[in-house]
Amino acid sequence: MARFATLDAWLEWQQTLSPKEIVLGLERVRTVGERLGLLQPRCPVITVAGTNGKGSVVALLEAMLSAGGYRVGAYTSPHLLRYNERVRISGIEADDTLLCEAFARIDEARGDIPLTYFEFGTLAALYAFAEQDVEVMLLEVGLGGRLDAVNAIDPDVAVLTSIDLDHADWLGNDRETIGFEKAGIMRAHRPAVCGDRRPPASVFEHARSLGAGLRVIGRDFDAERRGEAMRWHGSGLVRNLPPPALRGAFQLDNAATALAALSAMSDRLPVDDRACAEGLRAVHVPGRFQRLPGMPPVYCDVAHNPQAARALASILRSEPASGSTLAVFAALCDKDIEGIVAELDAEVAQWFVAGLDVPRGLDAQTLAERMKEPRAPLTRHADVASALAAARAEAGEEDRIVVCGSFLTVAAALAASL
Repeated sequence: MARFATLDAWLEWQQTLSPKEIVLGLERVRTVGERLGLLQPRCPVITVAGTNGKGSVVALLEAMLSAGGYRVGAYTSPHLLRYNERVRISGIEADDTLLCEAFARIDEARGDIPLTYFEFGTLAALYAFAEQDVEVMLLEVGLGGRLDAVNAIDPDVAVLTSIDLDHADWLGNDRETIGFEKAGIMRAHRPAVCGDRRPPASVFEHARSLGAGLRVIGRDFDAERRGEAMRWHGSGLVRNLPPPALRGAFQLDNAATALAALSAMSDRLPVDDRACAEGLRAVHVPGRFQRLPGMPPVYCDVAHNPQAARALASILRSEPASGSTLAVFAALCDKDIEGIVAELDAEVAQWFVAGLDVPRGLDAQTLAERMKEPRAPLTRHADVASALAAARAEAGEEDRIVVCGSFLTVAAALAASL
């Protein structure tokens, strides 16, 4: 008999099993995955790692492969409002029944192995995809790559997006070290794609040591905007397609990277230009400059490190408001708060600083202190909902509000706006 009957009960219990929230390593998940027969998928696997852009590349691949008629399983993290968002099959979130069934099977197979919350979730996604007989798996790495639970599966194509500083406590303090960790998803003599225009030397070195066929944006493939169209070229091919329906010029690189991954798998997963175009037009990623209903306009972006904040700032500059930009900001304690604020401060007229009452969350006072006296004035608020309410009350007809700093910040704003 299953330990629990509801998804919420399973998830609450999983968070008590491991003494630490994040425990890197593959031994636990591999042992349980082997017991369940989940580590040798019957379909192609594309694994995506990187500092920023992972979710966008997975969404782009999912949209184009789905438009090509494939039954796609996509595993992403974290979620915004519902855990089910992490596991999608043919674009539809896995239901509670399937996830509970997966958790029960994993619990039975693990014996006394103390899986983490993320390891449970990764195995549950693999179980769901096997049960639903998907034709391709898209797996987003949670943290790093080499020791992340997702890396228990051997990908047919390894995709690296941008490589920058984040999660320093686990991955290191420089791009070379972080690049090595993320390159750990590559496999010997299998293709790899890198969407970073200046990859660390460690990425090239690791690819050479494995004999992996590494394709790098700007060298082996690329995409350029041509008026209202996008021209992609790589592997001797040229494709004229629409640009992705995602905000920000940097999304062109993400689209180019996703197309390069499809090119590397064209013998097993052919996707024609019509399907690619349909997917590029339809793609959507919640929490990436997502506008909420109503006025004044409120945009939610999960930017939680300096590189992501720089990308958000570029969107704000390229799409200026008639009035001022007000920022609702909340973040976790292990983030580069000063670096995030430095990237955004020139675009912000007023900061509404909020606390996050979660593990690793910062209260508003501590967060304000770590912002190191930004150029724009700030006010402190107990939580994201109250900060958003204050920003809405302050905003004029020509102003806009941007909510950023964490997935949890955006999730709280979405919940407050329901």
